[in-house]
Amino acid sequence: MDKTIYHMTIPSPLGELSCAATAPGVILVMYTPYILPAGACTTGKPNELLERLRDQLDEYFAGTRRRFDVPVLLSGTPHRLKVWDALCGVPYGKTVTYRHIAETVGSAPIAVGQAVGQNRVNILVPCHRVVGSDGSLTGYGGGLERKRFLLELEAGVAR
Repeated sequence: MDKTIYHMTIPSPLGELSCAATAPGVILVMYTPYILPAGACTTGKPNELLERLRDQLDEYFAGTRRRFDVPVLLSGTPHRLKVWDALCGVPYGKTVTYRHIAETVGSAPIAVGQAVGQNRVNILVPCHRVVGSDGSLTGYGGGLERKRFLLELEAGVAR
């Protein structure tokens, strides 16, 4: 089985996105600079999957795409996988609270926050759609300005 990790930097209105994929799926969408793990067998060449991801991200940022259909390959603990799966169920343009996700997966909000913080496939696994109990913008690995941008994009707020 091909264990090569393909890497591509994709420009976006939020800055460059460091994206990586293996043959089966996307494994990384992070704001740069992001360093791939030591020992990863990488190539700077994009594969077809990363080219499709680039096109879909371009459409998303243009406001014409609401769902991604590139395969995503998530790796984590069973709890993290449940949280990330719940995040994927949050509709475009909507937000939920950490408490709501916690109730959905049978966990505590703080544990959900920790799992959300470990998401390495930003935007595709929409952790930006999770807000505090009072609706406030809290915690986002890319920074609150990026979170605000994504939520406004999805709400159709002109920029």
